[in-house]
Amino acid sequence: MATVDPAFFINNFGWTYDPRTTDPDNKPATLPFILRPKQAECLDWLRERERLQESGLVEKSRDEGATWLIPVAYVLWRWRFFAGFRAGVGSSKLEYVDKLGDPKCIFEKIRFFLRMLPPWMLPLGFKWARHDNYCRLINPENGNTISGEGGDEIGRGDRASLYVVDESAFIEHQDKVDAALSNTTNCRIDLSTPHGMGNRFAIKRFSGTVPVFTFHWRDNPGKGEAWYAKKKAELDPVTLAQEIDIDYTASVEGVCIPAKWVAAAVNLDLRPSGILQMGLDVAAGGANKTVLIPRQGPVVYDPIVWDTLNTTQTARRTSEECELGSVKRLTYDVSGVGEGVKAALADMAPAPAFEVNPFNGGAGCTNKRWPDNKSSKEKFLNRRAECYWLLRSRFEKAYEFVELGIAHPPEEMISIPNCNQLIIELSLPRAEDTASGKIKIEAKEDMRRRGVQSPDYADALMMTEDAGPRKVSWEVY
Repeated sequence: MATVDPAFFINNFGWTYDPRTTDPDNKPATLPFILRPKQAECLDWLRERERLQESGLVEKSRDEGATWLIPVAYVLWRWRFFAGFRAGVGSSKLEYVDKLGDPKCIFEKIRFFLRMLPPWMLPLGFKWARHDNYCRLINPENGNTISGEGGDEIGRGDRASLYVVDESAFIEHQDKVDAALSNTTNCRIDLSTPHGMGNRFAIKRFSGTVPVFTFHWRDNPGKGEAWYAKKKAELDPVTLAQEIDIDYTASVEGVCIPAKWVAAAVNLDLRPSGILQMGLDVAAGGANKTVLIPRQGPVVYDPIVWDTLNTTQTARRTSEECELGSVKRLTYDVSGVGEGVKAALADMAPAPAFEVNPFNGGAGCTNKRWPDNKSSKEKFLNRRAECYWLLRSRFEKAYEFVELGIAHPPEEMISIPNCNQLIIELSLPRAEDTASGKIKIEAKEDMRRRGVQSPDYADALMMTEDAGPRKVSWEVY
């Protein structure tokens, strides 16, 4: 089994060590490598990337064992059992890849893992003095190699079956590395915690063109709210947001809905109320997804997502989902490709049993009054900005309730599911003031120019803030 199943190999023969814990002799604790469910899922994801000969990206909270799992255990499994395999391992500095005696570097972790294997599992003819070299490990039985590189030199070596770039977001000259690796391998895995939006790791993450795997601390059964509270007390807010909550916008100014507000609303214990409605963001093609998000009062349910269909198929699929869930109102973006969905819904026979609410984000605002006594018409550029601000207000109140103990009516807050894509996208759009002093939300075109994909999940949820057809025409407002 070890030869065909990496999970079996790791669970039965893998060991790690943790210098933060000690055995009775005050030595770093040696720990059996027992995979968590998310780690086992990642192994399948990695094998699929190799099978399809495509690159992928792994984003992670700090201390989730991703380095031990990917450039150590998985790469070593491939190196040991599959002839013709060549792996490359890189990081922002060469000393992070290999520095003799430094347990933080990747090759010392590989050596530890290899030394802990039963002697009979080592490659035939393997000699430490001959086959373990600086930044290079050779399998004499099948000729496989693992090579290490750092900084700007990443990708300058031989061709590789698989190349893992650890802490990819922190590499200084990422454009040079990208150019070099494009000629080195068909299967590159970028692995990192976030480091803001101004780097190629973040651009890839939100491009919609690269498969993404997420190691979030909430998926770790050994961590909970008590652990998170301890980290919050230890770390500054930006570090906590970036390295624990996987917030790419922690240091970005002008974010409409701060990530810490979003985090406070995840699985918040609120009761659903009012009608069940859905917001629909229709994919315009390419790598975008069509996203349908159910919400009942303050409670948001798991998104329903599918690949691009034509507008008639999208309308039919949406109608089926709404009727299956006894949805009372559907709000969708009527602009662009949404026009086709509008026509298809109108032509359905029998007519949908739910209210259909076309949403035009560029339209005017309502006369809702805000705490500063301004109306929405006075405060916002358009309806999209107003609805995002309504959503922002819900998250702000959820944050104040959870983190500051400030009481708010439950129906004015929000609870969202633990959906990584939704969580991340909600903190991507920026808010800014126009020349006339009104609030506008960053357009999708502007987001694309800074390398951020369309926030389909966030937009679908935003549209559920639209109250439905208004009794007064837009021009009155």
